[in-house]
Amino acid sequence: MAYFPEPLIAPRFLREGGGVVSSNERDMLRLIWRHPGLSRSEVTGHTDLTQQSVYRIIDQLEERGIVSFGSPKPGTGRGQPSPTLRLEGRYAYSCGISVNTDVIGICLMDISGKVLAESSIILRERSMAQSLDLVREHLAEHQRANDLSEDAFFGIGFAIAGFHVSGTRYNAPLPLHEWSLIELGPLLTDFFGKPVWVHNGGKAGTVAESMFGAGRYIRHFAYLSFNYGFGGGLVSNGELLHNGVGNAGEFSGIYDAEENKRRPALQYLIENLNRNGLDIPSISYMRKHFDPKWPGVAEWVDEVTPAYSRLINAIWAIFDPQGIIFGGQIPSALAQMLIDRTEIFDRPRYGVPRPRPKLIISEIASDASAMGAAIAPFKSAYY
Repeated sequence: MAYFPEPLIAPRFLREGGGVVSSNERDMLRLIWRHPGLSRSEVTGHTDLTQQSVYRIIDQLEERGIVSFGSPKPGTGRGQPSPTLRLEGRYAYSCGISVNTDVIGICLMDISGKVLAESSIILRERSMAQSLDLVREHLAEHQRANDLSEDAFFGIGFAIAGFHVSGTRYNAPLPLHEWSLIELGPLLTDFFGKPVWVHNGGKAGTVAESMFGAGRYIRHFAYLSFNYGFGGGLVSNGELLHNGVGNAGEFSGIYDAEENKRRPALQYLIENLNRNGLDIPSISYMRKHFDPKWPGVAEWVDEVTPAYSRLINAIWAIFDPQGIIFGGQIPSALAQMLIDRTEIFDRPRYGVPRPRPKLIISEIASDASAMGAAIAPFKSAYY
């Protein structure tokens, strides 16, 4: 039987008439998210609704505690100043869990997008059951430290490295074989007692970028997720593209078996560094301590550049994004090395080249996948 988290949402979050929010309420909440500090009187100019309808919807959201009124903007016309609108963080919070090959990231976030707590768990040599027990302990500690009630706990977003197969089953890399090809949604719901939204790790990072990073400024971008493997996601007009069976952005799929070994997956960089005499135990360690002068770094970058550049040009030709974001677990200095070596296969006509996407290093310093997992339940249900 197919798993869907929506029927498991607690009754206190449901509106009269069914569902969490109506389509008009969803549009309103999305508008408030995208335009921080928007006043109530300004909302009408962004919608096709009458002012009376807008005010009625906002009042209903405020009565439920989802939206709150802030100080009015000064100088916004005659009459009584209109209050500003914001998402009320105290209404609900979620937990994002991101499973990579070496570490599990945990992020608690409220409905306004405020990060309440973050932590991580070393995954190496721990079973799935042991890891989940530790996640639950961390979650309980964060709830106590932030005085978070169980009633306001909306749900869990879960992200895992690996491509989507069907339902909530993912095919993860070898270090995560125990997590692979099983229905994660029902398993995690039974374990945590909450509805669970399950995603690919690269897609979760893409969602985080769209909500908190470059997506605040550009509406069409590709997100490269450099992790143990290599994947990502595509955002069109501000929304994540799933397509087909949910694997849009599985960029490693363009390489054959031999080229696959020369794709920019960080597992191969770790192996190269260790062959050069360094002791790099994990990608997390490398990201924290990365030095571009380490022996083996320049060699690896030179080796992956042809395959990497071909991918950049393929994304540009097929998707035509405004930007290509370098994210995941890649150190910023390493991302810059790849950007500096990028070869663009352009053939200007009449001396005029095609407009190129901007190559951007993600500014999300923490675990983007965990952040994306945390916001996923709210983005799915509210905005």
